[in-house]
Amino acid sequence: MKNQKVAVIGLGNIGQAVAANLSKSDRTFIVADRNSAKADKLASDWGTLVEVNTIVNAVKNAGVLVLAIPFQEISAFMAQYASDLESKIIVDPSNAIAPDENGGFKKIIGPDESAGEINSKALPKNTQLVKALGTLGADSLANGAYQMPGQAVLFYANDDTTANPIIEKIIADMGFDALRIGGINQSSRIEVFGDLHEFGALGKTVTLAEARLKV
Repeated sequence: MKNQKVAVIGLGNIGQAVAANLSKSDRTFIVADRNSAKADKLASDWGTLVEVNTIVNAVKNAGVLVLAIPFQEISAFMAQYASDLESKIIVDPSNAIAPDENGGFKKIIGPDESAGEINSKALPKNTQLVKALGTLGADSLANGAYQMPGQAVLFYANDDTTANPIIEKIIADMGFDALRIGGINQSSRIEVFGDLHEFGALGKTVTLAEARLKV
């Protein structure tokens, strides 16, 4: 894959954390949001290596798209931009959850389903999906970067391992260690309520040595 330019699509809490962490590296990257004024304002704090663009142009110009948008919108997004997404890598940090009646959260898909597996079924032709960057809450993703001593881990899952060096470099540039747990069929483990998610059995950030014991 020649084009490894990263675009962060959607600047909610997760998208902002991803972009802010990437801005601490020497990587140039794109950010895009439906609210262009919001994108301009946020990017002014992220330095000169950040390019603000429209979503349409970000999709066309990047080879790796971090879709930091709600789970419910991802399938439609991939259908809308299918031709421009061909042969690219989609990074999916989504969690299929919604507020429940008790002030917490609940899954909005089946108990044995995962957002990663559902989204992988909607992939455009020759497009890869990597489940990543959503294994921590937004606060930990923002504040846990470049943790010392011992960096925190971001887990990922994917079927096509040719993307591994690209994803692991992105994670490293964000200030974390990367650890692949297997294919997309393992996505539920690194989504909310999963055994490797901060808001699941894991309950916290972990170092690489700690993470290897749990995988």
